[in-house]
Amino acid sequence: MSLRIAHLSDTHFGCENAAAAEGAVEAVWRFRPSLVVVTGDITLDGRRREFAAARDWLARLPQPLLATPGNHDTPTWNLGLRAAAPFWRFRRYIGPAEPPCVRIPGLVACALNTARGAQARLDWSLGAADPAAAARVVAVMAEAGDLLKVVACHHPLVEVEGAKVASGVRGGVAVARKLAEAGVDLILSGHLHTPFARAFGAEGASAHLCGAGTLSRRTRGAPAGYSAIEADGRQISVTALGWTGSRFEPFRTWIFDRGALTRAAAPTA
Repeated sequence: MSLRIAHLSDTHFGCENAAAAEGAVEAVWRFRPSLVVVTGDITLDGRRREFAAARDWLARLPQPLLATPGNHDTPTWNLGLRAAAPFWRFRRYIGPAEPPCVRIPGLVACALNTARGAQARLDWSLGAADPAAAARVVAVMAEAGDLLKVVACHHPLVEVEGAKVASGVRGGVAVARKLAEAGVDLILSGHLHTPFARAFGAEGASAHLCGAGTLSRRTRGAPAGYSAIEADGRQISVTALGWTGSRFEPFRTWIFDRGALTRAAAPTA
């Protein structure tokens, strides 16, 4: 069975690339995905008007859709709300911060919220993995058999070499290891605003960590874009698509067998 996943992230409504965001709706519909995954930072500052715009945009994308919040989806300037109920607006406009797992023929996908409104460290943008939430995801994945197993979170669970920002996920490596041991194929994330793919192995198992770019104006060395993923029983391909100003074109492609990264195509001109 062939499966398709459209992976979008970091729209940052309030600072969105309006043309790219509009183009993504059309392009994703043409792609005909089995599932749409949105890995957080949907808004810029967690304001009501930003969430309202994001809600309307998400409603235009194909279903089913799995969305998880990012650090920017907490109210940046309302410190009291950010500390007491950081995902209240996300729940009101978008849905649960950790929504139910999505099960469709051939695939199971779960979200893991790595964003926090307040932490015992100065940088609120860094991530954290809750062991109890991770254990629930691991339990689902461990019973999923031969289905394509996908986990969505905002921050990369493992630091990405060469990235311009850190993800800083407390407990991230340990959680990534448990997910790999449970047979997870793809751990999708955002935050970096630059697409990437890398293998992460543990105890003979291997997951692939894949990050999508941004659909905002806050680019970091790569064009605004999103990723198109295609998978069958043996192989997965991830194509990062970049916005040229009028359309999306392939920016970089990774092709790997389920279990080991085998080859990666060079960036296109």
